[in-house]
Amino acid sequence: MARRTAWLVLLASAVLEAVWASALGRSEGFTQPLPTAIFFAAAILSFVGLERALRVIALATGYAVWTGVGGALTVLWALATGEQPWHPLVLVFLVGILVAVAGLALTERHEAPADDRPASDSA
Repeated sequence: MARRTAWLVLLASAVLEAVWASALGRSEGFTQPLPTAIFFAAAILSFVGLERALRVIALATGYAVWTGVGGALTVLWALATGEQPWHPLVLVFLVGILVAVAGLALTERHEAPADDRPASDSA
């Protein structure tokens, strides 16, 4: 998978993380069929996408981006639907999360993971 594609898959997986987290909150202990089905479908797709992206992106960076973006989107959705009360500092902290995630992404080393590097011939 190309690096750019891996990042797009990772971001899509982070969006799905927000979907499954929000659905989990509405599933009422998995007693509500539609939110429960959405939870399981989004969770599976989110984790599969994360695993695929981590084949190219470093684990620590990829996981931090996945959780940071997914968490921020979950908070934004909760604010938009009224499930979480609005406070001006929420926006400040969300921006902080997104700046930190972007910083991690920008500082990632652009080399193949250890498993993908060719073996050296030094014997």
